Formats: sequence, C-alpha cells, structure tokens
Amino acid sequence: MAVIHEYLKLEEFVAIVFKNQKVEISNEVLNRVEESFDFLKEFSGNKVIYGVNTGFGPMAQYRIKDEDRLQLQYNLIRSHSSGTGKPLSPVNVKSAILARLNTLSLGNSGVHPSVIALMKEFINRDITPLIFEHGGVGASGDLVQLAHLALTLIGEGEVFYKGKRRATKEVLEIEGLQPIKVELREGLALMNGTSVMTGIGIVNVYNAQKALDWSVKISSAINEIVQAYDDHLSAELNNTKHHFGQQEIAKMMREHLSDSTLVRKREEHLYSGENTEEVFKEKVQEYYSLRCVPQILGPVLDTINSTAKVLENEINSANDNPIIDVKNKHVYHGGNFHGDYISLEMDKLKIVVAKMTMLAERQLNYLLNSKINELLPPFVNLGTLGFNFGMQGVQFTAVSTTAESQTLSNPMYVHSIPNNNDNQDIVSMGTNAAVMAGKVIENAFEVLAIEMITIVQAIDALGYAGQISTQTRKIYDEVRAIVPTFKDDMVMYPYVQGVKEYLMQ
Repeated sequence: MAVIHEYLKLEEFVAIVFKNQKVEISNEVLNRVEESFDFLKEFSGNKVIYGVNTGFGPMAQYRIKDEDRLQLQYNLIRSHSSGTGKPLSPVNVKSAILARLNTLSLGNSGVHPSVIALMKEFINRDITPLIFEHGGVGASGDLVQLAHLALTLIGEGEVFYKGKRRATKEVLEIEGLQPIKVELREGLALMNGTSVMTGIGIVNVYNAQKALDWSVKISSAINEIVQAYDDHLSAELNNTKHHFGQQEIAKMMREHLSDSTLVRKREEHLYSGENTEEVFKEKVQEYYSLRCVPQILGPVLDTINSTAKVLENEINSANDNPIIDVKNKHVYHGGNFHGDYISLEMDKLKIVVAKMTMLAERQLNYLLNSKINELLPPFVNLGTLGFNFGMQGVQFTAVSTTAESQTLSNPMYVHSIPNNNDNQDIVSMGTNAAVMAGKVIENAFEVLAIEMITIVQAIDALGYAGQISTQTRKIYDEVRAIVPTFKDDMVMYPYVQGVKEYLMQ
C-alpha cells in the first residue's frame, strides 16, 4: 500500500504504476484539500477569479453569472474532450492519473476531496479512461488529454475495463462508484496541468533505464566475443574523465565481465616485448562501437538520471492556474501549467535513446559483416552460405527502425505554434514530445532484441558458451529458451517479438 501524504518519491510512483501497489490517501491530505476548497469558495465570493467566475483563455474577459458557474465547468470538460489518434496505453494513463492526483493533493487547486478520492479508485480498480495521443500543445497543460480524464470522472465518455472499451457510466455502476459533481472549479483544476506529459515521461524514464541496462550487458558480451582488451573499461582510464555516467558504465561493464575467460589483458599480449611483426594480424584497438561504450552510454545514463529528477519535481509541484495559497489567504494567477520543463527533458531523453539505438545498430552491423569482424560467418549464418540467410533479413528491420528513431529524435521543444486566438502564443508541445520519446524507446527494444539474438548465435558459432562470463551465460540461457539455435531459415518475427518482450518485462 502506497500512501499519498507530503512528497511522492519516484520509486514510490513507479511501484504504484508498474508493481500494482494500491493507493491510499492520508487524512492529512484530505484535510489539506478540503481546507483549500473551503478557502477558495469563500475567497471567490466577491472577487474576480479566473475560471471560477470568468470564461477561459481569451474569453476570460467575460464574467460568468453565478447561476452558470458550475455549468461552465461541464462545458469546458465536454468541449475539450476532442483528442484523436491512438488511445494512450493503460500504463501511460495510470501514470497520468497518479500524477494528477498527487499534484491536486498538494492543496493548491481548490478542488473538492471527492475528485482525488475517485481518481484513487480508478487507479486501484484498473479503470483506464480513454485518452488519445493527439490533442495537447502543453501550454495550459495537457488540456485536451486531461479533459478526457475529467470526462470519465463526471461519469461520461469511455474507459477500458477488464480488457474492453465501455461507457464510463456502465463501469461506475458495476463498481458501485459515484461520478464527481462539480462544486467550484473542478473542470479547470483537472485540466490545467502537465500530468499527462509527466505521467508518460515517468513511464519513458522507467523503460529507458531498462533499455540502457540491456545495452550495457549486450556491449559487454560483444567485447567477450571478439576477445577485446579490457583496458578501455579500466577505472584508471575512465576516471581521468570527470563524468559520472562514463565512470559508472565502465564499472558496470567491468563487473559484468569479471569472470569472463575471453577478455584479454593488454600487458599479456602487446606489452610483452615479443611482438616483432611489421603489420599486426590482430587489432591493436577495437572499433569505436566496442571501445567507446562508456563514452557513448555515459551521457545516456546522466540524461536519464537528470530527467528522472525533473519528473519527480514536477509530480510534487502545483502545475495549475490559478494557485490557491491557503496559508497567505491569497489566489495567484500565473503559468505553472506550462510544460517546457517536461518537453525539454523528453526531447533530451529521446535523443540519447536514439543514440543508444544507433550504437546497437552499429554493433549489430559489426557482428554481421564478416569482412569487418574477421571472426564470424557472414550474417552469423550457421547454415550453408549462399543457401541460408542467417540474420540477414532482420538487419533490414534494425536499420529501418533505427532510421525512424533518428527522425523522431528531432526536438518538439522548439516547435511552438501559437493558438487559442494567440492567447497561447508560445507553447511547449510537451505531450507530443513525451509520446514521441515513448516511440523512440520502444524502437530501441526492437533493435536490442535483434542484436541479442545475433549475440547468442555468435556465441554458438564460436563455441564460446563455456567461456563467457556468468552474467552473459545467464542471458544466453534465457534467450535460448525463446530462440533455439538455428541453421535452417525460419520465420523470425515471432522470435524478435518474444525477445523484445523478454527485454521489456
């Protein structure tokens, strides 16, 4: 059970979203939210408060009659439930709901406690609102996507429930839940904020961390296969560069290879004084895709860590407008809903993951090109050359997927398009950035899966299964349980999908 109280750490957030921990809301939070609601209700009685007794956006110059205030909120929710494209995945929606619940629990939004209570039930009972990928520009937050969340909370729209897309009203009746009733500004408070881009962002970071871990393991295994010298991974070399990521990646690779009998010591071969050839038969140094892994994956690790910190800050921030300050008895109007922090981080994340994917593709090419590795049969073909094809077909898929990620990694952060009668004259496109980053990360797993199959084929081609490190052997055994050693050509897509699922689990 995870209790929402004062500050939600990223590890706690991940445990709820990915490990299905149930959510509970502390009495402290409920009291704080109710106090905020009561204060705003009283404070707004004879004042002009945006979104309480005014229109929205460029229509804020129009006062709303007292008898129309609540209908105004319903109008906002319904009119902005206008998303298109693919539905967001259940895990992304669950993450978005939790992000919104947590920011509303801070007591800076003036919502009725019933709002966070129903969101808690959605999370705990796996009720997934229908939210589409397309719609948000990330300026007044994720207006369109969060409108779809708000729509289900008022009992309208659709949700996914037990594997089926159903009317929200039906599901609430089945579960014995009551939709919220707008009391003050619940529509605007639900919709003004960065919670969808942030929720997707946290899923992205979680998956990117996993992909990076596999990239390190695969890179270590390739160094074994080619019997690389180990000094490019040494602490002595990597600690001369003062970057945490580089030092940490090198350390991870040293630990992975600690009991391998294949990696070599330079001093035992090239520093022995016995090398008198004019042209050395063996490589003095490996290609960059093998030798520069700490320098390439180090920035990836550092970026993932910094992005994770920004996301944790965001879920524990008030990203609403206006901001209700009970302590100082005031309401502040501003732009905390703007998504630039998340947009920039999602762009940075997809750029480094695209680079990691490019590294995997180059490592794959090294293994498949016998003229370069001078070690393996072409395309790691264990069958008859010319008659069988080995990994030739799947290389096309890896190259195609990598190329898509290279294009998708162009930044959204700088693609502001003014809209909303130019009221939103500069926007973040943060939700688009988060969705695109998720696609780049999924692409990485596809390329890594193809590379992983090639690795185990290469180990069998060389008869190295008894000499590889303990960690590589464990991976080898697990992948071989999915993909048997093959000489004859076979349909590859089910195996690639199976290994992708193994990597992502």
